[in-house]
Amino acid sequence: MANSSIQLEPSSPSMNPHHRSPEYNALLLAGPRLGPLKQAHARLVVAGHGSSLPLTTKLATLAVAAGAASYAHLLAISHPAPDSFLFCTLTRAAAHRGFPAAALTFYRSLLTAALPFSSFAFTAVAKACADLSALRVGMAVHAHAILLGFGSDRFVQTALVVLYSKCGQLPVARKLFDAIRDRSVVAWNAMISGYEQNGLAERAIEVYKKMQMAGEVPDSATFVATLSACAQAGALDLGREVERRIGSERMDMSVFLGAALVNMYVRCGLVNKAREWFDKLQERNVVTWTSMIAGYGMHGHGHEAIKLFHLMRREGPPPNDVTFVAVLSACAHAGLVSEGRGAFATMKSVYGLVPRAEHYCCMVDMYGRAGLLDDAMQFIHDSIPGEPGPEVWTAMLGACKMHKNFNLGVEVAERLIALEPENPSHHVLLSNIYALSGKMNHVEKVRNTIIKRRLKKQIGYSLIEIGGIAHLFRMGEKSHPQTRDIYQYLEELIHRITDAGYVPETDSVLHELEEEEREFALRYHGEKLAVAFGLMMSAGSTAPIRIIKNLRICGDCHLAIKYMSAVENREIMVRDKHRFHHFKDGKCSCQEYW
Repeated sequence: MANSSIQLEPSSPSMNPHHRSPEYNALLLAGPRLGPLKQAHARLVVAGHGSSLPLTTKLATLAVAAGAASYAHLLAISHPAPDSFLFCTLTRAAAHRGFPAAALTFYRSLLTAALPFSSFAFTAVAKACADLSALRVGMAVHAHAILLGFGSDRFVQTALVVLYSKCGQLPVARKLFDAIRDRSVVAWNAMISGYEQNGLAERAIEVYKKMQMAGEVPDSATFVATLSACAQAGALDLGREVERRIGSERMDMSVFLGAALVNMYVRCGLVNKAREWFDKLQERNVVTWTSMIAGYGMHGHGHEAIKLFHLMRREGPPPNDVTFVAVLSACAHAGLVSEGRGAFATMKSVYGLVPRAEHYCCMVDMYGRAGLLDDAMQFIHDSIPGEPGPEVWTAMLGACKMHKNFNLGVEVAERLIALEPENPSHHVLLSNIYALSGKMNHVEKVRNTIIKRRLKKQIGYSLIEIGGIAHLFRMGEKSHPQTRDIYQYLEELIHRITDAGYVPETDSVLHELEEEEREFALRYHGEKLAVAFGLMMSAGSTAPIRIIKNLRICGDCHLAIKYMSAVENREIMVRDKHRFHHFKDGKCSCQEYW
């Protein structure tokens, strides 16, 4: 390739003669406004400065800032002798002004003109590819950077870490991150947020701790990403540590940092603490409001969610489509059918928002949980345009199972399997429906289909954090170093709750399991092992036990943990796939509405 390279951002000494010229001042006066810029351009041409490269560069850069990237591109390619500085500047301006497609256009113009590249041009175009999730183009840019000798430039490497993280290519991102010798806070932030945004919260926390050990000073973006990881992982101890550090360093409480703190406390089970932070924030954006509303919904406080939603409508920013998902979900989990109908109508009539699959799913879930199966089916047929997606039928199937409408359940399950034949969850639910209705011959047929197609169910697990260390338990888990003590404690606990009246709900899980798993079907579920471990390790404490479950908690574990909270006189919180369950004195906050 003919292109040469420049290691540092090029300067343009020829700008100086024009710095105080009337033409340059006219550009400054026009600012990032297209109309005045075009007038200033006309003055340049009339004054004979139409070919001035420094003035063209300034004009085109301001045009990008004005949102007229195509006009800026026309100015650049029309110049008789454009230089590297012109295209590199425009590439960076477009990338940082939120015009990633235009940044790629300027990059290609630089390539076509066979002009020298700089590190800041590659940094900008890598950012543009990240914003577009354009992995293939980004990989070509990466190869080009290596070819021109920029592969070891830490700014380029950092931008590439962001690119590969946003595109889900975390092993590549981590390899690049590890190769950066003198990592900036931006590089650390890119890796932490990359893991967090791809659902790998534990890895994000690991990088944050490594950053602390390296002595790097975090900034607000570091704390936002780390708090989001803590929310995802339920890492309350670290979340509190980050909160203390924000206070000790007197960091400005930005709207993003405030929203991250609210979300962390909501997701870690302390909804009242989240509300304290929410009320203290001087600035709240739509994310902050939505997080708090969703938090109330997850914890079963539907009336509080609706109350806050009404306050948002009066005093806060306009709710967006995600806000309405939070509101409708809160109504579904609290049985607030009338309020849910009203919110759904408001979404369309007042705010002009078009319902998405998530909104339809929440409405079906709301009707279904309330036992209004006919209303749910009517809503599906009358209100959802086109063919309903699998998420809608999944909500409907869950309602059929909950309210033991087996005939409708079979019909819905068969629709689901037709839509997603390779999804094992649908086959398992159909098997359950058949089993609960006593049609064991049909159960066998579904089992054979699962085996024949080699479909594998998602493996359930439960997490508990003790002393800042996460402990994971699956059904029948025996890899923990304290396995013998945990099992002994659980056996004693089962005897105690049995004496208190606990009777296993075998129907809730028995038919979801393969033959060889049935020995552990009830007693050794991950939730029970995690609770037993938590109680064993905190004997004498009154602090709540906090468990995170990746799937929906089963009926038997829900019943057993209610009894455990009573006999141990401890509050036990379980965050499952859909909501929080606060067990205390033998009762659950969900009031059996889950």
